[in-house]
Amino acid sequence: METVTGAVPTRPQAAPRPVVRLPVRRRVTTMRIALPAVERIAGPDALALSALTLFLTGFGLLMVLSASSVEAGVSGDPYGDFATQGVAALLGVGAMLVVATRLRPAALLRIAPVAFGAAVVLQVLTATTPLGTSIAGNQNWIRLFGFSVQPSEFVKLSLVLVLAAFFQRRAGERLTVRGLVPPLVLSAVAIGSVYLGHDLGTCLILALIVVGGFTFGGVRLPVLGLLGGSASGLLWVFAQANSSRTDRLAAWSAGCTDLLGTCWQSKQAEWALANGGLTGVGIGNSVSKWFWLPEADNDFIAAVIGEETGLLGLAVLIACFVALAVVCIRIGSRSRDRFTRAAAGMTMAWLVGQAFANLAVVVGVAPVFGVPLPFVSAGGSSLIANLLLVGCLMALADRRVQPDDPHPDHPAGRARQGVVR
Repeated sequence: METVTGAVPTRPQAAPRPVVRLPVRRRVTTMRIALPAVERIAGPDALALSALTLFLTGFGLLMVLSASSVEAGVSGDPYGDFATQGVAALLGVGAMLVVATRLRPAALLRIAPVAFGAAVVLQVLTATTPLGTSIAGNQNWIRLFGFSVQPSEFVKLSLVLVLAAFFQRRAGERLTVRGLVPPLVLSAVAIGSVYLGHDLGTCLILALIVVGGFTFGGVRLPVLGLLGGSASGLLWVFAQANSSRTDRLAAWSAGCTDLLGTCWQSKQAEWALANGGLTGVGIGNSVSKWFWLPEADNDFIAAVIGEETGLLGLAVLIACFVALAVVCIRIGSRSRDRFTRAAAGMTMAWLVGQAFANLAVVVGVAPVFGVPLPFVSAGGSSLIANLLLVGCLMALADRRVQPDDPHPDHPAGRARQGVVR
């Protein structure tokens, strides 16, 4: 019997259907950045110090733009001085933050003598060699890498560090005049190097820094009185050694009646403040900056501020410097280190003392001796030095200056910082 096997018929293959992909919600790639808590970055005093500094720096940039635009426009670029000040502000703020967050306080003890020696040598070269540039009779500027630098500002900074380092090793309460010979010699070297460039205003601020360091370093009042009397006599002799200074002192003591001569700058500043009144004429609307007021963006920028923002604007500015003084006193009084106490006192003497000296000149309470308004006046060297000083004090706030300090990330370091704060 035969079996017939045949092919099994197959169904025709259907055409493949197109695959329709449904939209799928993709997950967005994200990057998470964990920032440390604010209290681990800095204490409340350091944060208040940085906030005041940044506000004054920003306000200063605005006022430099307003006060310098007219004279800078004559040279072809009305924003030239503002751009230079802006670059200095960026460099200074960056350096301030790096020093405040990365520099260990004990490192300031080691770099203090090196910084002081370098600053003094550079200042002497500026004042006594053709490398320096003379402006209005003061030879205190030098050209480095295409930029004009004022070494005397960094002499101030290094003097703060070297005097604070001295008081860290020696208790001021136990020192007599003989024991204070080393810091007195250092101070005399700093002041003398600046006086070689005929800048008496900066010499006065250096003397004020020394007074602040000795006071907060714990030197006894009788010793301070003796040193203060001697220093006042020397400064008076220096002031009488130049005919321009004696003319300004004589004009100021006589009531400043020479309106077209020695008293021109002072009277223009007074008229600018009078024009501002209570609320000012508005930012950018100053009349005195139109070639009436010399140094409108520098030593006499407070007159432009008073004219454009009025008495209220000047009151806010003064309040900021008063708050800065309070913060410095808090840092110095809360610290257990003589280095920090002395540095805080000298910082207050420099920044706040120089600010009120500048304002006293502008309102006519003091004779003209030419010091800028910290953080506000035009001048890259001054701004960078001021910001570096604030960075050093922020690094010292709430910390102890010990060579064997553990790293902040070490458990012992965190425990110590918790106790201090």
